[in-house]
Amino acid sequence: MPHLKIRQLAFIAIAQFLFINYTSAQYKSFKINNKRDTINIINQKGLNQGRWVLHVDELRGEPGYEEEGIFKNGVREGTWRRYNLGGDIIGVENYLKGGKDGLQQYFTYLGDLIKEENWKGYNPDAPFDTIAIYGTGSNEIVDFKIVKAEQYSVKNGEWRYYDPATGRLQKTEQWERNYLVQPNASKDVVALGPKKKVEKTAQMLEWEKKNKGKKKVIRDGRTGL
Repeated sequence: MPHLKIRQLAFIAIAQFLFINYTSAQYKSFKINNKRDTINIINQKGLNQGRWVLHVDELRGEPGYEEEGIFKNGVREGTWRRYNLGGDIIGVENYLKGGKDGLQQYFTYLGDLIKEENWKGYNPDAPFDTIAIYGTGSNEIVDFKIVKAEQYSVKNGEWRYYDPATGRLQKTEQWERNYLVQPNASKDVVALGPKKKVEKTAQMLEWEKKNKGKKKVIRDGRTGL
């Protein structure tokens, strides 16, 4: 039995050695997290790739945080989540080819919703868009025109601001391609109701359960940087 255990350990060591050498041939650098997943990859072109976990320390009174999400060819893609250093979620952002796109949500450290934003991300492969032209002194559309999408992301849709203590919707703004159509549209809104919080996925709950209060275990896999 002792000989069998030694052989098993030797096999594991050889497999790890081969994996690291194979990975090193593919990437300039990478890290291995405590679940033995390969993260924080920098490919041979020097671009961030795959799943990343970014850590920002507290600085000059500003609290630290961590972010996790996917990089595709050096830019953010899909859903990114931000956590405080205690493991509580404080933001959920969505990206399209590096620019914010769709709904973004931000929370206090107690999990109370404080703001919702809507953005439109432009596809750099198709950098033109049709925008509405509004009449002077009114919000009526009088014409449309095709313009070059010079900004990568623009405010587009409804923005909502909440009182985190009561859950009350304090103000809304309506944006169309960075044009403020209806400022303070809900200035007098007094709707109460339950506080709106993030709907956490099973993966988010698992991450928080396993990492709350724990020190992250990450093994560096630099390969020549």
